[in-house]
Amino acid sequence: SQAGSLMSGRLARRGPKLGRGFELATGVEIGTGGTFVLFAGPCAIESPEITLDIARELKRITGELGVPFVFKASYDKANRTSSKGFRGAGLDDGLEILASVKEQLGVPILTDVHETSQVQRVAEVADVIQIPAMLSRQTDLLLAAANTGLPVKIKKAQFMAPQDMAGAIDKVRSTGNDRVIATERGTSFGYNNLVVDMRGLPIMRRFAPVVFDATHAVQRPGGLGDRSGGESEFVPYLARAAAGAGVDGFFMETHFDPSKALSDGPNMIALADLPALLTDLLAITGLGLTAPGNE
Repeated sequence: SQAGSLMSGRLARRGPKLGRGFELATGVEIGTGGTFVLFAGPCAIESPEITLDIARELKRITGELGVPFVFKASYDKANRTSSKGFRGAGLDDGLEILASVKEQLGVPILTDVHETSQVQRVAEVADVIQIPAMLSRQTDLLLAAANTGLPVKIKKAQFMAPQDMAGAIDKVRSTGNDRVIATERGTSFGYNNLVVDMRGLPIMRRFAPVVFDATHAVQRPGGLGDRSGGESEFVPYLARAAAGAGVDGFFMETHFDPSKALSDGPNMIALADLPALLTDLLAITGLGLTAPGNE
């Protein structure tokens, strides 16, 4: 019904506290009431060619749909299940590849930091610094990232309650840097399993803009013994549910062929499937209505 559609639109548009939205990069805003932002790319940098090709295809897809886009890829996955797991290109080569993508395609860049010693190097290339979930309470790392002046995107640890993210966010803001984002990626639910409590999205949105990590939310951490598994078939369901609950962005790891990805393939979405999912998310979030109390 029309009334039901209007209410769905109002719920989808409910955002963080007024004044918490900001510019991520030139022409890309988050939490300001506009279209959601997509953070997407491969889990780890596999090669210069694959990284650039994925970024180019993502730019094409998001450009056609009018979705603001930030390219993500990790130069080092420092928290692999096994010491034999693929970690990426490394700090030096990885940042060089990301800088090349940024220069050639003109897209903003997001990447992770794992140690305070990496932060300044990363800040020379990245537009957004991401704090991995397992490090989301690390005060020195949060402060170092915040002191770059760049936006800081914090992934909620799998063991944290959503309201506990207020402390991590406040650590960033204590430096005077108000450009901080919270990210939901699922909560530990027994061994090798995660569950998403959609209540956490509006709770964290009281503190900052919120991004839903649709692909890590279906991960099975350590589920394959020496590596993590995943249930990628559930990515669209959780993403649509998050869109209905109300978020400011989506994070998705993607690849031309997830079965051949060197890291986190089981929970990735194939690039060919992305346009249809983004179209669904735009339909859910794009009614353009103002939430009650935010007029």
